[in-house]
Amino acid sequence: MTHDSPAPDLPERGFGRLDWAVAIAMMLLWGFNIIAMKSAVDSAGALPGAFLRQAIVAVVCLPFLRIVPGRMRLIGVLGVLSGGLFYVAVGLSLQVSTNVSALAIAGQLGVPFSLILAVIFLKEKIGIPRLIGIILALFGVVLLVFDPKVAGEMPAIAISACGSLIWAIATLIQRNLGGIGVLNISGWLGLIGSLVILPFALLLEPNGMAMLPNLSMETYAWTIYAALGSSIGGHGAMVWLLQRHSVSTVSPLTIPTPVISVAFATWWFGTPLTALMIAGGLIALLGVSIVAIRNAQRSRMLAEARLMKEGTRS
Repeated sequence: MTHDSPAPDLPERGFGRLDWAVAIAMMLLWGFNIIAMKSAVDSAGALPGAFLRQAIVAVVCLPFLRIVPGRMRLIGVLGVLSGGLFYVAVGLSLQVSTNVSALAIAGQLGVPFSLILAVIFLKEKIGIPRLIGIILALFGVVLLVFDPKVAGEMPAIAISACGSLIWAIATLIQRNLGGIGVLNISGWLGLIGSLVILPFALLLEPNGMAMLPNLSMETYAWTIYAALGSSIGGHGAMVWLLQRHSVSTVSPLTIPTPVISVAFATWWFGTPLTALMIAGGLIALLGVSIVAIRNAQRSRMLAEARLMKEGTRS
């Protein structure tokens, strides 16, 4: 196992101050990222901004890039989806949105989508609690449709939902890429993603691509934050925690992220937060929490069963 690769599910142990500090930093990095991405997209354009972000990730991670024998095809597919098309969808949704809080709520669909895909393609069985969680998550987002303050955000929410579906497909692929260093994976996602986004950006936003060398320092700073803070720092923190604690302990720590994103977006942009948005967000968050916690419990049960089986053999 490499020094920065995720570990298999580990026995439970105490969650110390350093662990909490890293977990809180991870949540804040990801939560604040919606501000950085919206600001970068507004200045650089959706596709040029996405290309620049992934290019920065590729350059920073270039020294850690390694060929992974037998798994490069999966990494290539993951790079197209998670490194390229996902950020195309994110950039376009941010570009047409004026209330990014609604996007933060719609972005929660990734968790139930990944579970639905696992049921369809991996024949994974889910119980009543996770089914209720999926229904609640979907219902919470659907509630936004009936909010007059969010009526103009429907195109952005629809694109964001497509992005969540792409992310969910990518998570199924990532299940087969355990044990690969996070900087190696990030480097491939940045390299392949930037190559995927490049033709779209040149075709659809040629002026924006031509202006990339002349962007303001503020726009560069926002993009660098999104690349280093969220893509590398946030995911690096997640991997560091997974090296020390079980998946069942770490996975639920991502639940507060959309709440933090909404709070930051409301504070930074002054966007309205209506009663229906709050209700929809809380219902969706409850549904995602049920799915995430039940997924974590299932991972722990499988890990314990595996350990018992290995103990019986020895």
